[in-house]
Amino acid sequence: MSDTKTAVPAMEGWFAPDADPPHLIGTRCTRSGTYFFPPERTMSRVPGFSDSPLEEVALSRTGTLWSYTNAGYQPPEPYISLTDPFEPFAIAAVELAEDQMVVLGQGVAVVAVEDLEGGTELELVADVLCEDDEHRYMVWKWKPTGTNESSDS
Repeated sequence: MSDTKTAVPAMEGWFAPDADPPHLIGTRCTRSGTYFFPPERTMSRVPGFSDSPLEEVALSRTGTLWSYTNAGYQPPEPYISLTDPFEPFAIAAVELAEDQMVVLGQGVAVVAVEDLEGGTELELVADVLCEDDEHRYMVWKWKPTGTNESSDS
């Protein structure tokens, strides 16, 4: 039997999991050059630039590990655990130098907090958050660059 589930982003308009390569979707204030994530759809939040047009942009796919922690307890709803019992996972704060921002995200399952070190280069990958009968809901996760390892989801 073939798998006929459709992969869709868990948060519409924030992430392009089917793009080649997958990337986060941000917006950029065209006059100040400031990037926003999640994408700003109303107006630029940069002081003095509220009337500046915003353009949708693909954010950088790689960045430097700025900080990290261990999610040692199961987050509350709407979080959906893919394992029973819950298994802790790494959370990475990744600095996207080109976009001048820090983006949080979960580390892939094969990367434990013990494997991380500040300054490590990470890259964005698409992974499954959860599934239902028709869809795979996709999110971004971070993994060290140059590794062939991916999440075991």
